Amino acid sequence: MRIARFTTGEGVTFGVVDGGPGEEFVAAVHGHPFGTVQFTGERKPLSEVRLVAPMLPSKVIAIGKNYADHAREMGAEPPAEPVVFSKPSTSVIGHGEAIVYPEKLSERVDFEGELAVVIGRLCRDVPVERAAEVIFGYTCANDVTARDLQKKDGQWTRAKGFDTFCPLGPWIQTDLDPADLAITTTVNGEIRQSARTSQLLHDIPALIAYVSAVMTLIPGDVILTGTPAGVGPLSLGDEVGVGIEGIGTLSNRVVSRD
Repeated sequence: MRIARFTTGEGVTFGVVDGGPGEEFVAAVHGHPFGTVQFTGERKPLSEVRLVAPMLPSKVIAIGKNYADHAREMGAEPPAEPVVFSKPSTSVIGHGEAIVYPEKLSERVDFEGELAVVIGRLCRDVPVERAAEVIFGYTCANDVTARDLQKKDGQWTRAKGFDTFCPLGPWIQTDLDPADLAITTTVNGEIRQSARTSQLLHDIPALIAYVSAVMTLIPGDVILTGTPAGVGPLSLGDEVGVGIEGIGTLSNRVVSRD
């Protein structure tokens, strides 16, 4: 099931996306989609609605250096344990929304395509073998990063925390085996990253166990699982796409802050 958030200009609603290519529609649901989905009866062609971020998480927890080749391209060895950081909820935007380049503060803003996990249940201290029970679904993510500020600061909060620096979407796929999915990032149609989720150093159950040992996770929280090798800079006007097998493609254009 594909769960989206959308607007027709009068409020934002969760809905289920269905139908084949060119004939897709979204069926609105009552309230939130956790638990039993109840349809309102309202249906709209997908082409007539505007998708927004599929979830507004209370927190976004991200994992750094979780592909060996990416760790090495950043000048580090693959870590023995997950490297955990966070992005503020205010950094989240949806499919089709603009990534705003903070030109007065940064001269190097990079794309980082990733698979994101959406939590579906209140949980803490989740054992690896029960991680699947707390997962609501999966979506595409772009961990946009001001690389020069990351190097300058020696920590990652400012570099990864700008408004618009966490695109998510286009929707959440709830029926998916994430163990070996193709993930591709393009800039203006040119492939820049290409990998498979089977290359993750720490898999999704291990990440959920690790993070939930530290903090309580609540429905809607998002875990970014890490980016593969090939990260690189974005320029004004670029169109960046993150495509994940079985989910779809998240697309965003880069615009000036001024």
